[in-house]
Amino acid sequence: MIIDLKENERLDELQRNGYRIIQNTEKFCFGMDAVLLSGFARARKGELVLDLGTGTGIIPILMAAKTEAAHLTGLEIQEESADMARRSVYLNGLEDRIDIVTGDIREADQYFRPASFDVVTCNPPYMIGQHGLQNPDAPKAIARHEIMCTLQDVVSKAAKLLKSGGHFFMVHRPFRLAEIMVQMTAHGLEPKRMQLVYPFVDKEPNMVLIEGARGGRSRMTVEKPLIVYRAPGEYMPEIYDIYGY
Repeated sequence: MIIDLKENERLDELQRNGYRIIQNTEKFCFGMDAVLLSGFARARKGELVLDLGTGTGIIPILMAAKTEAAHLTGLEIQEESADMARRSVYLNGLEDRIDIVTGDIREADQYFRPASFDVVTCNPPYMIGQHGLQNPDAPKAIARHEIMCTLQDVVSKAAKLLKSGGHFFMVHRPFRLAEIMVQMTAHGLEPKRMQLVYPFVDKEPNMVLIEGARGGRSRMTVEKPLIVYRAPGEYMPEIYDIYGY
C-alpha cells in the first residue's frame, strides 16, 4: 500500500507482521519504553484495549501484532500525531482493529463509556516541574512533561474506563515509583506485577513496567530485572525478542 508522507516524515519498520509506522523526525518519535510496554502488556483474545496518549500509535499497532485483542483504541491530544497514527493504521490495513481518537486524557471518560475496556495502557509524560523544559508548546515537551496531563489524570481515567477485573499497564520512571503506587491504590488499581529495566547490569534502573488490576486483591509479583544492553550497542537476547529481531 502506498501512502504519501508529509515534510520531515519517514517510514520505520516495526519487525512485526511487516508493519510500519509513520514518524516525524522533527517531532517526538517513539522510544524503547513504548516497545517494552507493548511486550509487558497482556491482552487476551476478544478483549478491548485503550492506549492513553498514544502518540503516533506505536503501542496499539504493536499490540495488534502481538495479541489477539479484538479491538484497540488510541487516544491522542495532538492532532498532528493522531493524523500520523491514523495513516499508519491505514498503511498496515488495521482499520478494522484500531481506532485513533483525538482528545484529552483528562476528558477520556467523556469519549468512552465507563467500565468499557478490558485493558488500558499508557506511556505517559514522565517529568514534572520545569526540569529540562524548553518550549512548553512543543510536541516533544508535551510528550515528556506533565503539561497536558498528570500521573493522577492518567491513573484516575484508566480506573474509570476499566471493567472490574480489567488490567492497567504503564511504563514510567523509578524515581516516581512511590507516587505511582499511591495513585494506583487510591483509585482502585491494585499493583499486581512490576519489572525494573536496567540499561546495563551494573547501572541503576531507568524504567519501571507496572501492571494493576481494577479491584484486585493486594498481592504483587516482582519479575526478574530486564537488562537492555549486554555491551554498548548490543542488546540482550530478551530485548531482541521483544523487538522481534
